[in-house]
Amino acid sequence: MRRVVYFIVALVVWLVLTWPFGTADSLQVILAGVGAAIIVSVMFHEVMPTEYKFLFSPVRVFWAIIYIPVFFYYILIANFDVVYRALHPKLPIKPGIVKIKTSLKTDAARVALANSITLTPGTLTVDLKDDGTMYIHWINIKSTDTEEATEYIAKKFEYFLAKIFE
Repeated sequence: MRRVVYFIVALVVWLVLTWPFGTADSLQVILAGVGAAIIVSVMFHEVMPTEYKFLFSPVRVFWAIIYIPVFFYYILIANFDVVYRALHPKLPIKPGIVKIKTSLKTDAARVALANSITLTPGTLTVDLKDDGTMYIHWINIKSTDTEEATEYIAKKFEYFLAKIFE
């Protein structure tokens, strides 16, 4: 069943990204997409998360659509912060690795949180443990306390990711 689900998802992503409809070579592009989706679903179904139920829930899809602009907002704010630090004459940075503890329960939610943190400039997820502990490289450490660091780094994403993945 997982292979079928990931085949459909891969094919839909292919069709959305290439949008071959109405072009002269649309049949070739669609057949290439079917071939790529078959390869992806056969080779990578073991790597993909087993919790694919979120793909079929309209409520989860709604929260995913809401999450995208929120995520881009935090990326934009973090970009300005990193640019400020890079262009400031005294380079006000205090880099280091901090420990945070997430309240997310599923592996898919934790990985999505780790990726969200990594994609936000100024932070990088270094390690993710099974108990929800993450080690984050932070360009400007504001607190070494686990709860405070979690509040600064992860809480802004956790609310949405819990709605999507849990």
